Amino acid sequence: MSVNLDGTRALLEACRALGTAPRFVFASSLAVFGGPMPEVVPEDLALLPQSSYGAQKAIGELLVNDYSRKGFIDGRVCRLPTIVVRPGKPNAAASSFASGIIREPLNGEASNCPVPPETRMWISSPATVIDNLVHAITVPGGKFEGRRTLNLPGLCVTVAGMLESLERVGGAAARARVTAQPEQRIIDIVCSWPGDFDVARPLALGFTRDTDFDAVVRQYKDEFIG
Repeated sequence: MSVNLDGTRALLEACRALGTAPRFVFASSLAVFGGPMPEVVPEDLALLPQSSYGAQKAIGELLVNDYSRKGFIDGRVCRLPTIVVRPGKPNAAASSFASGIIREPLNGEASNCPVPPETRMWISSPATVIDNLVHAITVPGGKFEGRRTLNLPGLCVTVAGMLESLERVGGAAARARVTAQPEQRIIDIVCSWPGDFDVARPLALGFTRDTDFDAVVRQYKDEFIG
């Protein structure tokens, strides 16, 4: 709460004090959604987060919109997909496994997949999400037409599909390093997230998406493994 909410509000207040209405990009999350959802989620679906993190991000979205409405900032909210493949080590995030089932096997290490293979994930590579966040700051505020919140483009892929990409890019030995031991805590969180979004408006505004998940895996392999 102190980082995700209080930190965001402190930044907003600092921008307000400038008196120049600076452009402000807020990195939100698909974790703001939850409950019954359509197969493809529109931007205007009511928020119903199923985690404290999602609730804090939803509050942050409302604050950015309110500060923009009052003219304190020129805000834009970018709901990030799950970022895969993250370099480095596993972390405590519920989504950490999504990178782990690709990164560790490609590095010759074992990894566990804690969710069912049919679980749909909304994925973006680090390079693409960085490009989209940079692009967000360049879009004139008037282009948003009062709708400051965007679902950033991603790829809808099942966990099974992710592992198929791992095998195509990294080989059968890499795929064999992934076990499948369910973890209910992770299932409860991740399976509450939507897996596909309507991103027609962001694409029309010049945001981009990865071509396919094979390319996402190959990007990590080429850059960090060689």
